[in-house]
Amino acid sequence: MATKIFMEALSPTMEEGRLVKWLKREGDAVKTGELLAEVETDKAVMELSARGEGVLRKRLVEEGATVAVGTLVGVIAAADEDIASLLGGAIVAAPASTPAVPVAAAPVAAVVATPTGRLIASPLARRIAGDQGVNLGAVAGSGPGGRIVKRDIEAALAGGGSTAVSTAVPHTSHLTPPTQQFRDDPLTQIRKTIAKRLSESLGPIPTFYLTAEFDVGRAAEMRAAAAELGDAYKFSFNDVILKATATALQQHPEVNAHWLGDRIRYFNTVHLGMAVATDHGLIVPVIFNAELKRMSELSTESKSLAKRARERKLKPEEFTGSTFSVSNLGMMQIDQFTAIINPPECAILAIGAIEDKVVVGADGGFAVRKQLRVTMSCDHRVIDGAVGARFLQTLRRLIENPLLLVF
Repeated sequence: MATKIFMEALSPTMEEGRLVKWLKREGDAVKTGELLAEVETDKAVMELSARGEGVLRKRLVEEGATVAVGTLVGVIAAADEDIASLLGGAIVAAPASTPAVPVAAAPVAAVVATPTGRLIASPLARRIAGDQGVNLGAVAGSGPGGRIVKRDIEAALAGGGSTAVSTAVPHTSHLTPPTQQFRDDPLTQIRKTIAKRLSESLGPIPTFYLTAEFDVGRAAEMRAAAAELGDAYKFSFNDVILKATATALQQHPEVNAHWLGDRIRYFNTVHLGMAVATDHGLIVPVIFNAELKRMSELSTESKSLAKRARERKLKPEEFTGSTFSVSNLGMMQIDQFTAIINPPECAILAIGAIEDKVVVGADGGFAVRKQLRVTMSCDHRVIDGAVGARFLQTLRRLIENPLLLVF
């Protein structure tokens, strides 16, 4: 009996997915549980598994295409089984630059490359080329397997006429040929989610900002002393910040909260989100129960999460469920910035660079001290100014007296 392959919700917030790569070809044998395709969700690249066994009879989504959750993307059936009824109302989903084309009961008449020189081109690309007088033989395809798609025809036209050779590059490339004035890249699922989430945040959420400057001289001294004990005891300033933030949040649950529309949820445990920049956009993996972990444990876990985030190997449960987030741009020499709250969280902490500054001491003299600026973005529906200020006072006490973090 035939098994339909659907685009599955591979993460809790996934609404659509981009099929990055098919791992099986049409005609390949498939067993239950085998990997069929790689799918880009709103957070990471994950794998789509077979729910039945037989032969992969039809792939209905081309590599690079984005479709909604629940869309039919393929069919598994016996080699001799009639699947025409399953394909009658199906749609062949092409990459973002090419509109979807209805499927006929017979195989789709898309051109496939052959040793005789037959061109690879999508039906839409062929139609546009015919209308505009573009010679397909002079166009380089940027689609899967060298397939000529809509963007290649458009690039050929922009490049100077019907015989122009396309200089378009796949959207995964970061190099723009000097003959092109611009490059259009389809939105990744991560970038779509960032746009949606931040639009939900900055408009509706009444946000105010609190900035404070901390002295991290003692933290620097403790860090240097620990490093002398060996690699096993080394830690970074970011590790200190994560530990201090988790500890302060435990003391101020009124900041460790979610706005849920008709109620506010205050958390007794700290699930600390940490913003990680990747080549595909920002992602916020979560350190769960952060208040219970030693600094060394936070250090190890944060590095592991950041590495897997950049490699797009996080599991869905590793980037959902944070109660408060931290964004650190200090390593990029950003003095100070404001971060956008990630709803339903009610606050986020932005960490700037550590700088050597001349400050006035208690005795009225001058001294050079290591200073750190932090800015807290607060949802005023939940956090009042005094509440946020008290949290930052506690954070200051912990960071400026880091021995408190080891007891």
